[in-house]
Amino acid sequence: MGKSKTTKFKRPQFNAVGLPVNAVKEEDPAEEQHDEDCCPAAELLEKLQSPSADVREFACASISRVVQQSQTIPGFLQRDAVRRLGPMLLDSSLAVRETATGALRNLSACGGQEVCEDMVKHDVMTPLTALLRECCAGFESATAVEDVANEAVNLLWNLCESSSHALSVFNKAGLLDVVVQCMEKHPHNIELAISAAHCLHTVTEDNPELLCSLNTAVVGVLENALLSSQPGMAHVLFRTLAAGTLWNMKGSLPTARQAQTLNAVVATLSQCLDLDSGTVIPELRQAEDVRNRNTPAADLEEQVAGELAEDEMEEEEEAPKHKRNGKAVRADNDFSDLLPRDKEELREATALLTAQQTSLEIIVNMCCSDDPSDDEWEEESSSDESDLGPDGLCDGVSNLMSPLCLSAEVHTALINHSIPEKILKKSGFPRKEAVDVCKQNPSWRSLIKKMKRVQSRALTCLHSILSTMDAESLGGAAALQEAAQHLSTLVFGAQEIPKDEEFLEAVISAMRSLLQMIASKNIPQCMTPQQLMSLSEAATRCEVVSLRVNAVAILGITGSTLAKEKGTAETLQMIGNALLQVAMRDADLVVNGEALDALFDVFADGDEAEIAAKNIQLLPALKALQPVFKAKIRKEGRGKYSPQQLCVLDNIKVNLRRFIGYLEKVVKK
Repeated sequence: MGKSKTTKFKRPQFNAVGLPVNAVKEEDPAEEQHDEDCCPAAELLEKLQSPSADVREFACASISRVVQQSQTIPGFLQRDAVRRLGPMLLDSSLAVRETATGALRNLSACGGQEVCEDMVKHDVMTPLTALLRECCAGFESATAVEDVANEAVNLLWNLCESSSHALSVFNKAGLLDVVVQCMEKHPHNIELAISAAHCLHTVTEDNPELLCSLNTAVVGVLENALLSSQPGMAHVLFRTLAAGTLWNMKGSLPTARQAQTLNAVVATLSQCLDLDSGTVIPELRQAEDVRNRNTPAADLEEQVAGELAEDEMEEEEEAPKHKRNGKAVRADNDFSDLLPRDKEELREATALLTAQQTSLEIIVNMCCSDDPSDDEWEEESSSDESDLGPDGLCDGVSNLMSPLCLSAEVHTALINHSIPEKILKKSGFPRKEAVDVCKQNPSWRSLIKKMKRVQSRALTCLHSILSTMDAESLGGAAALQEAAQHLSTLVFGAQEIPKDEEFLEAVISAMRSLLQMIASKNIPQCMTPQQLMSLSEAATRCEVVSLRVNAVAILGITGSTLAKEKGTAETLQMIGNALLQVAMRDADLVVNGEALDALFDVFADGDEAEIAAKNIQLLPALKALQPVFKAKIRKEGRGKYSPQQLCVLDNIKVNLRRFIGYLEKVVKK
């Protein structure tokens, strides 16, 4: 079996389901009349034309609040809200500018990708660019301008994240210098600096046009950010985002500075991962309680009202899953930047978890090659010819995937800063103390999901590390056995295997890489075949293709190891039957192919494998499956799968014919 490719992390995306494009089209007049009775959009948009700045500000602030409930957004779009709010960005009143920008920001954050595209199509980038330039020119004259700039930078970030057209405007309008100028405000305005750092981290990813225009001043600002030493979780997040941006820019850095910058980047990520959210979050929650006890009653009533609004926002975050290219995709809406400013401790806790998630994603990207990887085909190389009898299978398949490897500099930096050990530690379940304090307060409840996401990212990161480093670098046999015990506890420690698909996808990918390495070194491991069978059964019920692929691969690794041992025929029969079921019944060709590939591994050689193959009637089963598999490739392949996937499937089809020939020779012996 070959190594599995790791998909690079992109920046968090908005709900790609978004709103239908026809949401902006005109409705039937009768329906529109009905909507006006129950939707505040018409009245609020009308108030934007008021000669009173106070009324305009009230209207913008109200729109900003209402659109956080996504079901209200179509009503605003149908009434041309973007065109009517756009001019408000350059209103004569600074307060109106801020609230209008905030309204568009919330519309972009809560409306989804299609809403962002629609906003760019309606030329929101023109007034936004003008506003940003005016803000930066006025930084010295009034601190209130920085509040406007913060809303504007967040809007810019949202648009560039979701729209390639917005990114193109960013490049051509020279907005890089504006965002960098906002980053430089970090000593006294960390909120603005973080918004700018988020934006810069997004626009520097896979943007060669922008990277070509980088200058030493921009690099200097980012390096100074890494060297900043202000305390607090917000500053940790700021430094982490600066580190991620420098990694995005690595190809544009002067050669003489690359090694030093890389070490500073990894050191920053290491410091972030050193922080224990299980300790920090209860401490922050306790600090909030102390502050609330010293807060006047009137202010507490406002906070309670804010918590109710946050509960509504939390419901909005639970967006439905949808499918993209056959794989379930989770909407990753994150409204943490919309938290009220008086929630200082909650903002700090959120900043810590965001920083740690981002750190882990950056490390995953460090472990990825720059070649495009496929989301659905996690396993693209098959069995080694030496294992498979005289006919030799899979000629040329192993060349389809670039080898996963780290540069010596990245490898050394990760090892020197003990990154593998820190990743393993982060991959454990969230501390009970932290989960309990978050459960007790509605405002903090959303942090539980964020803690679980950090765990999932750590497991994905562990998979990347295992795929790109050798056993000795990771501490040898003892360290690998410890890691196997850890993963076994995560999956099999409770009475039932966890059902959360994000967790399962991450832990199974890590388990696959680890078992692959352990098997290649003939190191004993603690997971029984029966446990791994139960894990595979749980995975087959999941929609995520890569999860099912990895579960099947684990069975292949386990079976091929057992085939070399005496007295394992009965277990091999159990594994063989499970793989045959997947090969025949799974709806996805990639999973079918992986199951066949695993069968080739398990039954390639050995007396125990021969006994098991005969007992499960493997030869007639594969003969019956062969025409079905070929027809499925012919019928579904061209429209549904990528050229690279089809190439691998064609090789598996050839291998199936050869393997059947090999089994026929075994039977005749």
